[in-house]
Amino acid sequence: MSVLERGVRGVLIALIVLFFLFPIFWIFLMSFQTNEDILRIPPSLFFAPTLSNYAALITGKLVSNAGTLDIAFMRNLWNSVLLSTASVVVALILGVPAAYAFARFKFRLGEDIAFTLLSFRFAPPLLVLLPLSLYFQQLGLTDTYVGLIWVYQLIALPLILWIVRGYFEDLSPDIEYAYRVAGHSWWRTFTRIAIPLAGPGIAAAGLLAFIFCWNNFIFALILASASKQPVTVGALAFVTASGIQYGQIAAAIVLSVAPTLALALYAQRYLVEGLSLGALKG
Repeated sequence: MSVLERGVRGVLIALIVLFFLFPIFWIFLMSFQTNEDILRIPPSLFFAPTLSNYAALITGKLVSNAGTLDIAFMRNLWNSVLLSTASVVVALILGVPAAYAFARFKFRLGEDIAFTLLSFRFAPPLLVLLPLSLYFQQLGLTDTYVGLIWVYQLIALPLILWIVRGYFEDLSPDIEYAYRVAGHSWWRTFTRIAIPLAGPGIAAAGLLAFIFCWNNFIFALILASASKQPVTVGALAFVTASGIQYGQIAAAIVLSVAPTLALALYAQRYLVEGLSLGALKG
């Protein structure tokens, strides 16, 4: 590749990166601006930065033209952490053994059951919200963390089941057979051989499920009150009767995206390692 081709390639890559990252960069700048600076026409990159937007989120006091409003962004942020983490832990406990069973054992209606579980992931949330709300009222799960963690399994469990199943299928069963021949039980083989070998794939699936749970909006909006709602629903508090608080919205986006962005960057290594599991097959 000539110097000119490398230069053109570098410029094109830089333009593509700039195109996709510019909205994130602009939101980051907005989080340090007042509404007057944000709504200024034409927009400018030069402004007097302020931390008032982040201070409003942390203190829970939103100052607007209508006065001071109480917001619960930090509580919503904690709800997102709790709901997403607990949902992924439950999904891993249920999904990893199920994925191993679907990958290693052939039984009647096995593929049909696996596909049915996968279909839950693609079903529109509005399709199940009405029966879910009725069931939740009868079971006393409305506006509870347990109820939301349960319904979040519609997001996390199918994703973990199908991704981890693919990793288990890429693992050579000969290693497990050799361990079983040595006199070890199925459960010991599963915990000592299969899970460590598929560890990068399990970690990647868990991190992806965490991101999907974190970004969920509709389930918590309908099935929980303000005290249990995650940050995706709590952001609606910034749309007030006196106007839209763009600065606080931008600051909230920065704080809410930061954990999932860090997890996504961290998960890249596990995704690459998980894809290399196929080298063991054969």
